[in-house]
Amino acid sequence: MHDTTALLIELGAVILGLGLIGRFAGRIGLSPIPLYLLAGLAFGHGGLLPLNASEDFVAVGAEIGVILLLLLLGLEYSASELVTSLRTQYPSGAVDFVLNATPGAAAALLLGWGPVAAVALAGVTWISSSGVIAKVLTDLGRLGNRETPVILGVLVIEDLSMAVYLPLLTALLAGVGLAGGSITLLIALGTVGLVLYVALRHGRLISRAVSSDNPEMLLLVVLGLTVLVAGIAQQLQVSAAVGAFLVGIALSGEVAEGARKLLTPLRDLFAAVFFVFFGLSTDPAAIPPVLLPALLLAVATALTKILTGWYAARRAGIGSRGRLRAGGALVARGEFSIVIAGLAVATEPRIGPIATAYVLILVVLGPLTARWTEPAVGLLRGALRRKPGPRADPPPGHEEIAEASGAGARTT
Repeated sequence: MHDTTALLIELGAVILGLGLIGRFAGRIGLSPIPLYLLAGLAFGHGGLLPLNASEDFVAVGAEIGVILLLLLLGLEYSASELVTSLRTQYPSGAVDFVLNATPGAAAALLLGWGPVAAVALAGVTWISSSGVIAKVLTDLGRLGNRETPVILGVLVIEDLSMAVYLPLLTALLAGVGLAGGSITLLIALGTVGLVLYVALRHGRLISRAVSSDNPEMLLLVVLGLTVLVAGIAQQLQVSAAVGAFLVGIALSGEVAEGARKLLTPLRDLFAAVFFVFFGLSTDPAAIPPVLLPALLLAVATALTKILTGWYAARRAGIGSRGRLRAGGALVARGEFSIVIAGLAVATEPRIGPIATAYVLILVVLGPLTARWTEPAVGLLRGALRRKPGPRADPPPGHEEIAEASGAGARTT
């Protein structure tokens, strides 16, 4: 069969399948993300029917999916709101790092993988998936909730921290000296600082230059600008997702609103492709041997993420229900964890399977905890309140005293 024909057939089948899966998930009230991942796992390498012809196209589509997810997330907030979030949420970011990076580093050291692998696995367990969480918040209709700015504040700090962490990890893995690593780090920090400065000082000018009454022109300019900035950010050792997010921050007003309406369908399509690609790139045979340690690590860090969300939301004065929703929403890991594991595999090959299993567990569990953490805790509290307490035995002679009192009362 001709390569193009096979590509069209496979791609059409994938997109049609995603549509059917999404409709099924909507009918049962579940986010489609776990089903997308499981579908990718079933048809990837080692799965039931590998999709060879469309693999390269799906890989590119997955990159575009992450970029669009973060762009649309950035369009929800202005640069001033970002700076305010960073000023108010940095204690939560520090707590997030301590609670969630420590289990990964400890696990690597206990397994005897060495300090460099410990730094890598710490990153895998630390960083939540901005892409997955953005999609889940959209699916659950929570973008307007009080706790959502807190969630996004934690995610923004994590994403911007990658501008420091990824160059540092790359230098450690390559065995680069202190001077070489410092130069890489300074380039990354300078890039992020420059983009933030432009967004804060000249955001209106950028929006005016991008603005167009023609929807086609607006779509092309915004999409082209975003992909270009994402590519440049990736080249400079800054995450492409961070670059896309900052483009969204730089746009405001009517331009942001118009771009959001035009790009939302594209985001939904390519985000689904991203989650499928994650499953496609995972060999099911590599999962069972590392499933138990990955499961233990996933359970531990799911709890620490819930604690992180609880702490961050409490600092913002949000009630207990909102705190639980914030914690449950932060559980999912995804694209950054896979990037980190991919960088570390050359130095410590054993990180690959455990990171894949870990992320797969939490990327499936994350949408479930986002939806059910608060209701589950509410049901548990209600059950504990309804549970009768233990009856204390009456003191000796209590019955005789009561009877005597009752007799006296009846005779008066």
